[in-house]
Amino acid sequence: MSDYVVWLDKVGITDVESVGGKNASLGEMIGALTSQGVRVPGGFATTAYAFEMFLDHNNLKVKINELLKDLDPNNIQALTSVGSTIRNWVQESHFPEALHNDIISNYQQLEQELGSTATFAVRSSATAEDLPEASFAGQQETYLNVHGIDDILGAIKKVFASLYNDRAISYRVHQGFEHSEVALSAGIQQMVRSDIGASGVMFTIDTESGFDETVFITSAYGLGETVVQGSVNPDEFYVHKPTLHANKPAILSRTLGSKEIKMTYAYDDLKSSVAIESVPKDQQQQFSLNDDQIQELARYAVIIEKHYQRPMDIEWALDGGNNKLYIVQARPETVKSREDTSHTIDRYQLTQKSDILIEGRAIGQKIGHGPARIISNISEMDQVQPGDVLVTDMTDPDWEPVMKRASAIITNRGGRTCHAAIIARELGVPAIVGTGNATEALTNQTPVTASCAQGDTGYVYEGILDFEHTQLAVDALPEIPTKIMMNVGNPSRAFDFASIPNAGVGLARLEFIINTTIGIHPKALLEFNQLPSDMQAHIQQKTAGYNSPLEFYVSKLTEGIATIAASFSNSPVIIRMSDFKSNEYANLYAGTRYEPTEENPMIGFRGTARYLSEDFRACFELECQALKKVREEMGLTNVEIMIPFVRTLSEAAQVIELLKINGLERGVNGLRVIMMCELPSNAVLSDEFLHYFDGFSIGSNDLTQLTLGMDRDSGIIADGFDEQDPAVKKMISMAISACHAQNKYIGICGQGPSDHPELAQWLLEQKITSISLNPDTVVQTWSHLGQAKH
Repeated sequence: MSDYVVWLDKVGITDVESVGGKNASLGEMIGALTSQGVRVPGGFATTAYAFEMFLDHNNLKVKINELLKDLDPNNIQALTSVGSTIRNWVQESHFPEALHNDIISNYQQLEQELGSTATFAVRSSATAEDLPEASFAGQQETYLNVHGIDDILGAIKKVFASLYNDRAISYRVHQGFEHSEVALSAGIQQMVRSDIGASGVMFTIDTESGFDETVFITSAYGLGETVVQGSVNPDEFYVHKPTLHANKPAILSRTLGSKEIKMTYAYDDLKSSVAIESVPKDQQQQFSLNDDQIQELARYAVIIEKHYQRPMDIEWALDGGNNKLYIVQARPETVKSREDTSHTIDRYQLTQKSDILIEGRAIGQKIGHGPARIISNISEMDQVQPGDVLVTDMTDPDWEPVMKRASAIITNRGGRTCHAAIIARELGVPAIVGTGNATEALTNQTPVTASCAQGDTGYVYEGILDFEHTQLAVDALPEIPTKIMMNVGNPSRAFDFASIPNAGVGLARLEFIINTTIGIHPKALLEFNQLPSDMQAHIQQKTAGYNSPLEFYVSKLTEGIATIAASFSNSPVIIRMSDFKSNEYANLYAGTRYEPTEENPMIGFRGTARYLSEDFRACFELECQALKKVREEMGLTNVEIMIPFVRTLSEAAQVIELLKINGLERGVNGLRVIMMCELPSNAVLSDEFLHYFDGFSIGSNDLTQLTLGMDRDSGIIADGFDEQDPAVKKMISMAISACHAQNKYIGICGQGPSDHPELAQWLLEQKITSISLNPDTVVQTWSHLGQAKH
């Protein structure tokens, strides 16, 4: 090896100054992780010394430094002009003879090893990239499907020139790096045939919440640049690391992306080595990875993270020829892993609502608002003013100079691991990507509010809405004699909520998952073959990616339950079986075919009576299947079951037997079954009901309406609805006393303690075991109880 070229298997992570972060990481993985089963394609790299000699040979250093010395990267026109000038200088220059000859001889050796038909990726690798404090993701160029020495030499020169892309120049200034201190290495790496397979990006933490017990994977067909660039909406998967380590099924969730296009090899195009093709509709409606491949990728991710001892951002590829998975890049994750949430947690919350104009994937957890500024291409960037909401088809790192001006960013295309999403996170700008048609649905200069504070889905609201930004102090909460749990309905918020101090989840409602993720009445899925053809077509589209409508239903319930259970894996998670009323079930797709019309659904066909009925029992058994999968197959035995609206002792006995028939026997494998105490009969007969259950969770909303005879949905008598009425407190006190007498669990999960700190204080005095609160009230109520205790 000369000073100009080095083989990747001869370098490691200590060689960043010689071959840049990307190539050093590739060499490190080839040397250290191949023996652990991680596949990394090989190749060679030009050195930083070679780049310096190239500049010296062409007398470029002084000229370049002079142009960059006083450049203001916020001046878009000046930045564009200077960048273009420097890139032209580089591409018109010549390699020193020794470097030229070394590249040729090493390429010939690669061809000998791999065959004359092998193609290569020519990747940029800067000496100041992939550092723990700055990703530099996508700042320089990569060229794919390069073949033949002439094209290799040309691509290396283009890679050298890309150190002076507008975005790279601006990013270095933004991150505080001197231009002259950064050199470039070009990696020539064997291509994986993902053009006929799939590829994507994965992170070893959740990119939005920073939750570190999951691997987040994105995937689409073809070469990975479509995912990295954000030109495609990919499939998304979450995998739970501890469950994976236990060698159990560990996929927490699957989200089907549209995957409308893919990048493939171009064979006849003289201008480009790659081409964009449409993906057939039937392939779009399938996941681009199967479960075994998802888990294999997650295992690679865990191995890589363990080796580097930090959260990682990893690019991978599936070779469609040999059906094997490869890692083609790995760099430190540089946003969430650097946040210090040990003392305070930022929270953003809308205080107003308006019509939702469009929705997409949320990047970050902030809220931004301002006039929508619709930009069709990069040449119009100077139109974006500070505080505008940038709206465009897709962004890439070239847009970085203007992205930091925006109060929020909205795109038609892109996933949560694309370069633009990474840059948006680094800049702290909320972004909503993959909306589909934001540039058509929104009107230029019309005020909008972009909220990324409501989970995985980002919402664009009409008008300028007020919101609150609070910082919760979580490092000095007082000790109190009861456990503070949380009500968590939305699985997509579970990773985030897990960072709030808690003793687990006191209430997770299955109906939230059914309503928001499934949206179809379960009987329509059970009776799919009997439905009219138009209904079947709608359901087939909604359940795409799964083998059958029933598999979709059970899988989505399983995924939602598992996500919440994994987020709070060291604490109890109490899952309440579905408690829709008939009017609420009727609002699901096809629901009116199956639901009765009731005068007062609040006290009608709901809860346990529904589960035991011949009409609904098969639907309830689907819920049981999902819970059994989470507990038995995935091993998340922290999941407990809660049964709502048990009117009589006969219903109590029957529902416990029905659970047993469905493989959920109380006491087996540590299963606790809790009963919602929400009817006066439950409190009056507390001792008898507790014969069948492991404890109570008080539902203060229903207990109040049924004790006081007040419909809680009625606006006319809303002023009289009071969870602190003496009669309601009497009922609660009876339930607490009975549970204590039998040494059983007693908690409360109703709205009352979240709304009324004084009720929470009274419950503390009653020695209740746990109080389950809405997440946004946990810190405030906990602090209040600690102060009142003293």
